[in-house]
Amino acid sequence: MRIRSHSESHIAELDDGSRWQIFPGDLDLTLDWTPETELSVVPIDDEVSSHALIGAGGRVRVIPATKAGPSWTVLSNHMVRRL
Repeated sequence: MRIRSHSESHIAELDDGSRWQIFPGDLDLTLDWTPETELSVVPIDDEVSSHALIGAGGRVRVIPATKAGPSWTVLSNHMVRRL
C-alpha cells in the first residue's frame, strides 16, 4: 500500500482508506515518507500498539485512527495508551 495522506505528522492515511495514528516515539522514522513509499500493515504484539507499518527501511508502531478511538498520552515520562 502507499500513503494517500500524511498531512498531520501523527496520522497516516493509506490508499486503501485506512487511517493510522503513529506512536509518538516513532514519528522521526516517518520524516522521509513520500506518496511513493510502499508500506504494509501487520498486526503486532506490543505494549503500546496493535499494528505496525512496515516499509521504508523500518517499522513504525500504530493504532487505528478514529475520531473517538484510543490515543496515546504522556504520563510521568512514560507513554501510556488510553482506551
